[in-house]
Amino acid sequence: MKWGYCYLSPGVSFVRCPQIFSVISITKKIPITPKSYWYSSSTFSDSMNYPNSEVLHAKLIKNGCVGIRGNHLLNLYAKSQNLEQAHKMFEEIPQTDVFSWTVLISGFARIGLSADVLGLFTKMQDQGVCPNQFTLSIVLKSCSSNVNDSRIGKGIHGWILRNGLDLDAVLNNSILDYYVKCRCFGYAEKLFGLMAEKDTVSWNIMMSSYLQIGDMQKSVDLFRQLPGKDAASWNTMIDGLMRNGCERVALELLYKMVAAGPAFNKLTFSIALVLASSLSVLGLGKQIHTQVLKVGVLDDGFVRNSLIDMYCKCGEMEKASVIFKHLPQESSMMNSEDVVSACASAGVLELGRQVHGYIQKIGHGLDVFLGSSIIDMYVKCGSLNDAWLIFNQAKDRNVVLWTSMISGCALHGQGREAVRLFELMINEGITPNEVSFVGVLTACSHAGLLEEGCKYFRLMREVYGIRPGAEHFTCMVDLYGRAGRLNEIKEFIHNNAISKLSSVWRSFLSSCRVHKNIEMGIWVCKKLLELEPFDAGPYILFSSICATEHRWEEAAKIRSLMQQRGVKKNPSQSWIQLKNQVHSFVMGDRSHPQDTKIYSYLDELIGRLKEIGYSTDVTPVMQDVEQEQRQVLLGYHSEKLAIAYGIISTAPGTPIRVMKNLRVCIDCHNFIKYASELLGREIIIRDIHRFHHFKHGHCSCADYW
Repeated sequence: MKWGYCYLSPGVSFVRCPQIFSVISITKKIPITPKSYWYSSSTFSDSMNYPNSEVLHAKLIKNGCVGIRGNHLLNLYAKSQNLEQAHKMFEEIPQTDVFSWTVLISGFARIGLSADVLGLFTKMQDQGVCPNQFTLSIVLKSCSSNVNDSRIGKGIHGWILRNGLDLDAVLNNSILDYYVKCRCFGYAEKLFGLMAEKDTVSWNIMMSSYLQIGDMQKSVDLFRQLPGKDAASWNTMIDGLMRNGCERVALELLYKMVAAGPAFNKLTFSIALVLASSLSVLGLGKQIHTQVLKVGVLDDGFVRNSLIDMYCKCGEMEKASVIFKHLPQESSMMNSEDVVSACASAGVLELGRQVHGYIQKIGHGLDVFLGSSIIDMYVKCGSLNDAWLIFNQAKDRNVVLWTSMISGCALHGQGREAVRLFELMINEGITPNEVSFVGVLTACSHAGLLEEGCKYFRLMREVYGIRPGAEHFTCMVDLYGRAGRLNEIKEFIHNNAISKLSSVWRSFLSSCRVHKNIEMGIWVCKKLLELEPFDAGPYILFSSICATEHRWEEAAKIRSLMQQRGVKKNPSQSWIQLKNQVHSFVMGDRSHPQDTKIYSYLDELIGRLKEIGYSTDVTPVMQDVEQEQRQVLLGYHSEKLAIAYGIISTAPGTPIRVMKNLRVCIDCHNFIKYASELLGREIIIRDIHRFHHFKHGHCSCADYW
């Protein structure tokens, strides 16, 4: 690849202006007809029609001034999203210029109609009108929303280089952002290195790209080099670290941001609250809440959603409820999805039901988006039956609603039901999106449907033209891992060039643990630690693999390396909601008011379970200690304490729902299976990956998680 020339992609050629976009003809020409505009505009409500614009239009026609004021009126129509009138206005302008075309193109781009944008751009070239920097920025942004064919964006970039167009910061960043979203990271790195002028947006795009592929080191290095860090730069890093499982590092960075002085914006407050909730640091959350009130940003939906989520996850249900109930009715109607989403994230079913009831009480109808949010809430709170009820009552079902139910079935281990729904959705003419495929691939993974999973992965790429993302690849690795095809995972990673995705290596390592392939586990762990040296997960998982085979020296080495690098494991935490109050537990927790009763019952229960075949599986204990001591360490894991409290606090036969922030260990999984059999109760556990439904001594995950 030569950056001084336009030869950016094999088999793609270019011609000089004005036909700069003949590459579209080579790749995919999108015809634009008046009919396509009418269909596009029909999606907008009458409330988007601005009568003042139409009155002005009539006056201009009457006075014969359309030619003079046409572009101004076109701009008004485009900004009001009245694209039908905008197109009519465009046709009435005697001599359209680059400004006219750019205004019309921006109108379609503003609402995400990328196919129409590219079609208009082609037509613009056919009529001999050359674009300016602003036009190209708009078109590149539209290309970014549909990254299945990267040749179009490369074609635009090639023409820019070939014709010597001035690359201002906005256009440069548009090209950079396009390459990142197309996952053409090599192109992005070279372009970034060649940029004479870089603003904070340029740096943020590159930092975000490294965070996207899990390359923590490069993102941190770039952040350190960034000369002027604004709030957006800090937000990018803190949010990215958090998404990659480095919450503790993100927290340190948040404190540094406070010391450095950039004022928090609304997004910063939202990210900080999510961080506080993920670490269950109530004190920090309350401090942020105080600042939110001082600055006056509580009216922002994202901030309020994050605040409610934080209080829910920290067990402060009353405060979460107060924030919601004190909103004006018109505000709570508009932001119901935010509150429902917060309940889903925290997994608090009773509050979720209260919010659902309140929505019904105020007469707020369930459109497809709010309906999808409520389905998602019931799914993530462990009540799949309630989710089915909402789904079956829905009159209009779009892809979002279908996908919510498909993903819900997958999350609860009903893989074949999720596949059935997916096929039914396609048969009804609904086109699946990338999230739909994440749902069905997850379902295949959880149910061990290897052949079906491979079929849907091919279908996604070859029929629907969807470029696989990290979640799709991770599902496939998990699918191969469940089948024990570890060598095929290596080939899959190599063939798809995804060795920089930490999530696939994490799944690979988990498969090595399940199939007790120690040597391959060592190799995978080294790969993962190269990508995520500050994430506790790989250290813990690899140490567990070593402990399984009694390789205590290697386990000790990995723990020592973890300490040297200052990596800290997030404490395991489980919580259960009873009577509108959340009770949270950590391992060996003695802070609960009924701790004596909880521990006494748990000891008694373990004794009864041993009588019917349960024995403590000590492999999760990484230390080389005596058998009896290891059993004690395992006996009081957080989920066991939460389950014990749930049992002594509810009537016999009542289902027990417990949420956990980490993966359920092997011993706890066995313990819960035996408990469900002995007590005749359904016990539902949501861990970091999925739901486990324990009933009559069996789990919905079929002992693979």
